[in-house]
Amino acid sequence: MNWTAYACLSAFFGGLVAILGKIGVRDVDSNLAVAIRTLVIVVFAWGIVLVEGTAREALTVPRKSLVFLVLSALATGMSWLCYYKALQMGPASRGAPSTS
Repeated sequence: MNWTAYACLSAFFGGLVAILGKIGVRDVDSNLAVAIRTLVIVVFAWGIVLVEGTAREALTVPRKSLVFLVLSALATGMSWLCYYKALQMGPASRGAPSTS
């Protein structure tokens, strides 16, 4: 697959995030919802890495890359926390596009 196929798949799955997330946070604290979502993503992502056999490469990630990946992860976490709070408090049709 080329990058445009991945971009289209990203947009498709990104659209599902708002729909599924809005339903998911209906009766759950938004921060707990993010924690559950994150746990699933961690298991899923490491599963892919283990199946591909690239887990050992984690030990050779350059320091600069690691710093920026950690900063990106922190920004992602804050984005998700705010996104799920917005989904919980308002309509998905308004909160989701403003956080994309």
